[in-house]
Amino acid sequence: MGFSCGIIGLPNVGKSTLFNALTRASVPAANYPFCTIDPNVGVVPVSDARLAKLAELVPTERVVPTVMEFVDIAGLVKGASQGEGLGNQFLQHIAEVEAVAHVVRCFEDDQVIHVSGTVDPKRDIEIIQTELILKDLSAATSALRRWQKNAKSGEKGAAAVVALLERLVATLDAGQPARSLKDIDRTSAEWVAIRSLNLLTDKPVLYVANLSEQEASAGREPKVLASVRELAKAEGAQVMPICAAIEEQIARLDTEQERAEFLAALGLSESGLDRFIRAGYTLLNLMTFFTVGPKEDRAWTIRRGTTAQQAAGVIHSDMERGFIRAEVIGYEDFLACRTEAAAREQGKLRLEGKEYLVRDGDLMHFRFSV
Repeated sequence: MGFSCGIIGLPNVGKSTLFNALTRASVPAANYPFCTIDPNVGVVPVSDARLAKLAELVPTERVVPTVMEFVDIAGLVKGASQGEGLGNQFLQHIAEVEAVAHVVRCFEDDQVIHVSGTVDPKRDIEIIQTELILKDLSAATSALRRWQKNAKSGEKGAAAVVALLERLVATLDAGQPARSLKDIDRTSAEWVAIRSLNLLTDKPVLYVANLSEQEASAGREPKVLASVRELAKAEGAQVMPICAAIEEQIARLDTEQERAEFLAALGLSESGLDRFIRAGYTLLNLMTFFTVGPKEDRAWTIRRGTTAQQAAGVIHSDMERGFIRAEVIGYEDFLACRTEAAAREQGKLRLEGKEYLVRDGDLMHFRFSV
């Protein structure tokens, strides 16, 4: 699997409620700060209609969807970068995920305490972002001092790393996240040297605006959501409105029919969780390839730009090491042909080498020898 998205935010914004809905788990969601201390981890299947269609065409013993890992990280507070609340512990949990879903409270409810007393999503986002920036600034400043010493001693390439770190420190010091550095080559040796800092603000982010049940079911957006959209647009992030409370109710229903009827009663066409999971998938720049056969029809997660040889390694390291070639059929071609034999006869099955860039939806069979 290897792909994880952390759910962060201030206390009492709906993080654990959203996580409960995602995983159908029984995670505490009590009405007080720091109810979540240790991070809760849930592995969630990614809904993909293509896999169900392939299972109809290729009968198999089991169908295995691709998955994402979601980590419910306890609420951060102002001063977390200096250890306030349970700051250092929580910030480390964020460092271990690959992307961040930042849950922002956009609902009014006198029964649910807000740690700052009022609902102001822009302020809440800035509190969290400031703490993450301060943590990154501390790490980047320390790294800059180390690399400056390396440059003075004549270490090859150190001067270029120093120059990039100086830009990074200036950006963070100005209150901007590391991901706002757009005009740099993130595959360069200099950035690779910096990447070991595991910068919190370099991770892609999705703002999840948690709405009230009344607004979500009526299809209305609260006025405060406009400030979230404005902030997200400025930093090139996405916003997803959702009602975590409704999603948790849907997740508790036993059957797909019950869930569909519940959604219809609310005037909704699909679960917000399905949209959220897909958004997380997109946020991490992921895509899917398939393997099919009598034992298993399976979806596999890879990053866009993955080669055929690298994709083979996702299944097993021996397949990557002994890679010979890949037999590939595009998903739409397979639907049209309906069988591998027909695809072969019609010239839709291709033989690809190790440098072939896998496309979303490819059906693949790997030839290898070890």
